[in-house]
Amino acid sequence: MRFDELKLEDAVLDGLDAMNFQETTLVQELTIPVILKGKDIIACAQTGTGKTAAYVLPVINELSKGKHAENAINAIIMAPTRELAQQIDQQIEGFTYFIPVSAVAIYGGTDGIAWEQQRRGIERGADIVIATPGRLISHMKLGYIDFSQVSFFILDEADRMLDMGFYDDIMSIYKELPANCQTIMFSATMPPKIRTLAQSILKDPEEVKIAISRPPESIMQTAYICYETQKIAILQNLFMQSRPQRVIIFSSSKLKVKDLAATLKRLKFNVAAMHSDLEQSQREEVMKEFKNGRIDILVATDVVSRGIDINDIKLVVNFDIPHDPEDYVHRIGRTARGTGGEGLAITFVSIEEQYAFKKIEDFLKKTVYKIPVDPIIGEAPLYEPEKHKNSKGRGRPKGKRNTRPQGKSQQK
Repeated sequence: MRFDELKLEDAVLDGLDAMNFQETTLVQELTIPVILKGKDIIACAQTGTGKTAAYVLPVINELSKGKHAENAINAIIMAPTRELAQQIDQQIEGFTYFIPVSAVAIYGGTDGIAWEQQRRGIERGADIVIATPGRLISHMKLGYIDFSQVSFFILDEADRMLDMGFYDDIMSIYKELPANCQTIMFSATMPPKIRTLAQSILKDPEEVKIAISRPPESIMQTAYICYETQKIAILQNLFMQSRPQRVIIFSSSKLKVKDLAATLKRLKFNVAAMHSDLEQSQREEVMKEFKNGRIDILVATDVVSRGIDINDIKLVVNFDIPHDPEDYVHRIGRTARGTGGEGLAITFVSIEEQYAFKKIEDFLKKTVYKIPVDPIIGEAPLYEPEKHKNSKGRGRPKGKRNTRPQGKSQQK
């Protein structure tokens, strides 16, 4: 469907045309008409489907008609992270080029000057406030936010916000909104806790679910079936064969991310860690250094697997199996951005992870190629996922020591 087939104002269409936006994505086609009707909606759509435009366009379309209060907050968009809030703010800036609609982004990790700029934006009544929950609550406590004119309340990546413990903050904000406020929820997954939240804040909502897309065939997916104790040795051997550049390694917890990054540093690799314990300024600096090529390897939790655009990633390594197939798709999808859709993904599968990996293969409807473990590292286990369905042991290789490749690792 073309955007000019939707009931959008001419000024909105002019902005889309200037940005060379002509064809809608599926999520935009299905959600924009519902939002334009003023109905509450819950939409399940993954990152990369165009979901930001799906809710931003109908909101600015309605604000452009001049029927909403001037010098008042008319829309609030909640985002789980500073990075996503910044991205939404940038998209709004582009879409509103021909429209007198103002926006301000509210997030933490900034200095006093930024706080003051955010406060002024709120007090002057920016039409759209894009905010992380914690920082908006901080401004609320100071008593200068007027929610009485808010017509749109949007939750982007609602599942991540709940994962990060923002349920109480979201409800505190929601309770301050007018009863007739239109509520819009977007989530990449639809677990029970999201259903519960939806029942609490949505009024007779429409539901749109976009089936999670499988990774493109141009991403080469491979795996090592190994013992947990062999993973570091395999990683070192891999990086000795080819110097790592533009690599993201995902691990399941921030503790493991810290340990893995420290180990790789001891092995003289150019590496940095990204996890929720970092201050916002530290996270921003790490991302900047990685994007600029001054860091070769980024070891991260799933905090960077969604909602952050990083181009030209050459390799994604799943050091641990992600919690579900959707997270797997989000992770390896980092390597297909800005590279013509080509990329390489490698997953390390320990004994206790075999059954979970088989579930990922079932979702993909394909068998992922298993790379033989180099004999110098030791004997590897067989891939027998059904046998290890209830396995809790991580084990060590039998018959051989867990040796590591010899020689000095390369360094940038």
